Amino acid sequence: MTIVQAPIRIGVAGLGRAFSLMLPTFLRDPRIVLAAACDPREAARAQFARDFAAPVYADIEALVDDAAVEAIYIASPHQFHAAHTRLAAGRGKHVLVEKPMALTMDECDDMIEACRAAGVYLIVGHCHSFDTPYLQARKLIESGEVGAVKMIQALNYTDYLYRPRRPEELLTAAGGGAIFSQAAHQVDIVRLLAGSRATRVRSVIGNWDSARPTEGAYSALLWFDDGVFASLTYSGYGHFDSDEWCGWVCEMGAPKNADDYGQARRKLSGVQSPEEEARLKNAGTYGGPAYRPPGSDEVEEPLRKHQHFGPVIVSCECGDLRPLPDGISVYGDAIREHRALAPPAVPRFEVIDELYAAMTAGQKPLHDGVWAKATLEVCLALLRSGREQRDVSLRYQVGSGG
Repeated sequence: MTIVQAPIRIGVAGLGRAFSLMLPTFLRDPRIVLAAACDPREAARAQFARDFAAPVYADIEALVDDAAVEAIYIASPHQFHAAHTRLAAGRGKHVLVEKPMALTMDECDDMIEACRAAGVYLIVGHCHSFDTPYLQARKLIESGEVGAVKMIQALNYTDYLYRPRRPEELLTAAGGGAIFSQAAHQVDIVRLLAGSRATRVRSVIGNWDSARPTEGAYSALLWFDDGVFASLTYSGYGHFDSDEWCGWVCEMGAPKNADDYGQARRKLSGVQSPEEEARLKNAGTYGGPAYRPPGSDEVEEPLRKHQHFGPVIVSCECGDLRPLPDGISVYGDAIREHRALAPPAVPRFEVIDELYAAMTAGQKPLHDGVWAKATLEVCLALLRSGREQRDVSLRYQVGSGG
């Protein structure tokens, strides 16, 4: 396996929303150079060429052939992750692929094998289990201070389903809906905190808007092999906003204005067709006429906090833990305290930590293909359990603990 020297030269496959969310990380982390990109949209390619004075391509085949690129960040739509990973690995490029890893277990196996055969690393993220509050909560658990984990509750209420979408994002079979896009975060977090292997899942799925014909909500119980159990609840229907229970800090770590309630639904209400909605989404992503570059939101960096995925409570033998955007609240037998975390100098730096450690020091990443395959198995089991109204057993799980 080739070990590279800093900075890592990354080629970006897909300049859509996922890239827009990772761009502040790439811009501020000195360990990264954006060396090239591909995207079918000419406007996005033109902006990337202007912003980074780097080559751009219309397709991934040309990108992976660029000898100056050491790793490919695959931020293309879900249904392309497997094929794009195989192409990148086949050219000897390390792979950082967005969640969900893929849409089927067979695709996960193909991706893992392609990277193994090529001797390159495969890391899957950003998932919110990279976020420092959850990582620090896991370290606290491992220290033994609060005893073993017994129960986890995780919930998140957002306006996910009413943000502008491409047609396939509203089709479950094409990788759309809350299970593939949102449960991947929540399942990853719960698995990280539980530490042991998940064994079975039981879910109920919400699909309540005929104009948005995919899963917008779910509740589930997830059991683990050491007796830990977790409840997971998510709603993307744009009513209650659980950021209210996170100090009005949004998922990206910035302050949120509670008076913006209903903004997503209002914006979408004037859209007349799926084509118009897709154009609206493209307009707000990188290279689009309504795109706002990082830093344009006028949020002072000291006001930013760590990213999160809604309220989480971890019940342990000797206390409860609540990871929050600014620290971890610890509820012991006799004392309650808040252990503050310094605000991040670079958003999502934890993803680069893992990629950099792998590529420069050969350190095995946590969020590798085997880990992400296990998360996808749980997501697929959520869908199956909801359809068949029964428990679904899990076969391909791994733990995060020691």
